Amino acid sequence: MIPLRNAKRFLSKALKQPVYALRVLRKRSLAYWDYSFSRGKSRAPEAVTLFLTHRCNLRCKMCGQWGESGVTRQQGSELLKQELSLDELKKLVDELARFKPAITLFGGEPLLFPGCVGLVEYIKRKGMHVLMITNGSLLREHAEGLVNAGLDELNVSLDGDKDLHDLIRGLPGVFERIKAGLEQVAILKERKGGKKPLVNLQCTITKYNYRHLEELTRVAGQVKADSLTFHNLIFLSERDIIDQEPFDRALGCSSESWKGFVSDPGIDPAALAREKERIAGGKYGFSLDFYPDFSRSELKDYYTNSCYRPARQNCRCVSPWLVAYVFPDGQIRPCLNSSYSFGSVKEGFLRAWNSSRSRDFRRELKYRKIFPVCKRCTELYRY
Repeated sequence: MIPLRNAKRFLSKALKQPVYALRVLRKRSLAYWDYSFSRGKSRAPEAVTLFLTHRCNLRCKMCGQWGESGVTRQQGSELLKQELSLDELKKLVDELARFKPAITLFGGEPLLFPGCVGLVEYIKRKGMHVLMITNGSLLREHAEGLVNAGLDELNVSLDGDKDLHDLIRGLPGVFERIKAGLEQVAILKERKGGKKPLVNLQCTITKYNYRHLEELTRVAGQVKADSLTFHNLIFLSERDIIDQEPFDRALGCSSESWKGFVSDPGIDPAALAREKERIAGGKYGFSLDFYPDFSRSELKDYYTNSCYRPARQNCRCVSPWLVAYVFPDGQIRPCLNSSYSFGSVKEGFLRAWNSSRSRDFRRELKYRKIFPVCKRCTELYRY
């Protein structure tokens, strides 16, 4: 139910949010039952991610959307105009409130979406847990609104200290803007005497920063973060994309977005292992973990084996039984990087969630366990 390697991570979050953690455990147990016995059907999801916009104000080197090989930056302006209105999103939230999933706001950069803070407030009014994933560059302008709206968790991406972060993110001065925003959140929380939002710093391990990860532990302490997570890089080869094509043809979809992750990681796993061990040996005033939490041998396999396959004996993806991704055009997808759609929120979320298309996809995925492009997806290690 909770993978053993994630137990420490889950318990740390559960201590800070016990009611939410119990709700997650219950929903996850039911989803596993559906995975095993319901022939592609699934009860309402544990979590829903709302992609508010494709737009972003940064050009992070490793980003599959807007990075050096990102697919969004190669598409036309019409894609960027695809956004649900605030009224349409509120209507969706009204439907989701019937079963109260955890909601994640994402993008692009979600704070570029007009009415983003108002949406947080509306979600909280409906009694749901809400998390935002942001690059943090606009945080200072919105800090007061987000704190007052009751945002539960704030996930902010950081790659290193000032110079390194600005280099990776492609915008001079952005580190100081993020730090000022985080400091403002800390001041507002202290003024209100509250703990929310929990501030979670997220660092993607790349060839640019993997020898300098320890510097982020000092930054996390300075901005009073509640947690710091180092995420292993998601990457694929051209061969993986080719191997995926027969499955996409059979399902009538495209994995075009996965092409944004085709790259040579350029990471020495032995050096990364040493950096990880050095960091893990420290004591901090916040939770710290690596995700997935690989051993030395697993890191070597992950970053250097061109035929890599996840090592877990019963590796399979159960995410489409647990999570829904709502894109800016209103399509409900089972995967971040596949065009396969269960249906549109404009026709009703729950109707699409167990449509014939959704059941077909889940049955095929259960039979295959994973598809070729799934092999380094972190969802495999989450559930």
